[in-house]
Amino acid sequence: MALHIAIDASRTTVPHPTGTEVYALELIRALIEQNTAHRLTLYFRDQPPDGLFPPSEHVAYCVIPSRRLWTHVRFAAALTRHRPDLTFVPAHTLPLLFPGRAIVTVHDLGYRLFPAAHPPFQRWYLDRTTRHSARRADMIFADSQATADDLGRFYGVNADKIQVVYPGVHPPEYNDVDVVARYNLPERYFLFIGTLQPRKNIAGIVAAYRAYRERVDDPAGLVLAGGKGWLYDERWTVGVPGLHLPGYIDEADKAHLYANAVALVFPSFYEGFGFPVVEAMHIGLPVIVSNTSSLPEIVGDAGLTVSPDDPFQIAGAMIRIESDYDLRDQLCEAGYRRVRQFHWERAARRVLALFEHVGQGKA
Repeated sequence: MALHIAIDASRTTVPHPTGTEVYALELIRALIEQNTAHRLTLYFRDQPPDGLFPPSEHVAYCVIPSRRLWTHVRFAAALTRHRPDLTFVPAHTLPLLFPGRAIVTVHDLGYRLFPAAHPPFQRWYLDRTTRHSARRADMIFADSQATADDLGRFYGVNADKIQVVYPGVHPPEYNDVDVVARYNLPERYFLFIGTLQPRKNIAGIVAAYRAYRERVDDPAGLVLAGGKGWLYDERWTVGVPGLHLPGYIDEADKAHLYANAVALVFPSFYEGFGFPVVEAMHIGLPVIVSNTSSLPEIVGDAGLTVSPDDPFQIAGAMIRIESDYDLRDQLCEAGYRRVRQFHWERAARRVLALFEHVGQGKA
């Protein structure tokens, strides 16, 4: 039975996408390419640029301009008019009132585990809307088993209602840019890439880098690539020799940024998935990650796991990867094997099957 599926595509048009926006964009692209039977209506807050999604006779666009309350008023009203068989929201927040069956993706519950790392209103809004979405949805997609477990722990969601669907991660594409010159980087460096905020353990990474510099004769640099987020503290990075802050990195430059690094250092306190880790493994870059949340699950045997609370342990992992070439080769090969688990085509096929299961009333 062909279904009419409404999809919230509002996050696909933001100018500087982060993990949640990339997920929405790439999953919808893959769904369009894999779908041959169902009618998909994509709902936008802003006019999407030409070519954002592949052409398909099965896809219609609905642009609903609105600066405020788009999800709970404008999107909800459109769903009430159009009455789709199924609504899919790829990021946490279902409208408060709307008809029909629904699926929502919950990426992480970091705001519950690290409330101080979020602005108060954002923390309140995420808690209320995620709680509502978890109850209202007929099915929940989680990016990892760690997030699925957190949904049960914090919101009492039955495990039968949750499906773990790993996102895909495209290998970063190389271009002709010299990232070392463009971003004024050192020739050798350890890399962190992501928003600079407390949940990412920036202070711990810098403390580990200080310890690393004290223990080696010719230290590599440290590049913290990304925009400054909520509660960023200038004291984390002031006066640290060898530290570089290039700011937000263009997507087109990421491949060279990874390829020139010694290792990715990503000991976050909490991650629902961790896109930079999989991107790094695509490039053959060794990774150092936390032994918490989803990161051990995502990395498997393709990286070194460390306590995010122990800068000396992180520093020790940095020294091991830099000095042990056999270990680097082992991690590189394991990373190439591991990334086979994370493909958008694979994710889209599974999501379409689950759409049919829920849309036909089998959930």
